[in-house]
Amino acid sequence: MSSKPRIAALQMASGPNVNANLLEAERLIRDAADAGAGLVVLPESFAFMGRQDRDTLHLIEADGDGHLQGFLAATAARYGVWLVGGTVPLRSTRPERMRAAALIFNDQGVRVARYDKIHLFDVKLPGADERYEESATIESGGDPVVVDSPFGRLGIVICYDLRFPELMRHMLDSGVELLAVPAAFTAVTGKAHWETLVRARAIENLAYVVAAAQGGYHLSGRETYGHSMIVDPWGAILAEVPRGTGCICSPIDLGFQDSLRRSFPVLEHRHLKCK
Repeated sequence: MSSKPRIAALQMASGPNVNANLLEAERLIRDAADAGAGLVVLPESFAFMGRQDRDTLHLIEADGDGHLQGFLAATAARYGVWLVGGTVPLRSTRPERMRAAALIFNDQGVRVARYDKIHLFDVKLPGADERYEESATIESGGDPVVVDSPFGRLGIVICYDLRFPELMRHMLDSGVELLAVPAAFTAVTGKAHWETLVRARAIENLAYVVAAAQGGYHLSGRETYGHSMIVDPWGAILAEVPRGTGCICSPIDLGFQDSLRRSFPVLEHRHLKCK
């Protein structure tokens, strides 16, 4: 690994055909690997977006065993990348619910971490005829995840989690340096808040953020915002793709981040710490 590793965010417009989505995901992962990326982040729901949220329940897998998990492990190993597998529907404690799990595989295809989405998107969008109730099909997770990687201490948040800065502050107390954000922001909330939230999480934590989004129209009638981006610890957007399918890749400079955290020690100036 070079002194400036490269990371990638993949953007998709997933539909209800799992095999088609996986073919597209693999193509994008290959593009990222060809561009020199060592870490690749897939968007939320990369393998399936059905006509109704409950359709995803038919794809639930047992933890550690299943088609989607096998795809992620094999693809990470095939292309020699660390892979953040968007979200995979895993078995929960309740048969009518699932866990929306982001799975991290290393470049040997070995799973090194699992994060279950904590904050669930139960909202009616202001000024729009759109209502979402993730809690009807998803069981909330409870534990933040930060894992060692060749790209620094890596933390995972999923979509709506991005609106809860205390989650990232908790991760900061575990030494987080890079945040991976699989997401599927709506067009309405994305236009209003996506860039602001992604850049704010980078700035306030002096962390790199690699945010991989769904971006386009889906058969359910839903429109997602896209604008996947990679942001540096000072809030600068290093790479971005607006709409549709695509791959963005950028080097990250951990030396720059360390220097920034030492010369601008805002993280040390906190008076209120997570317990």
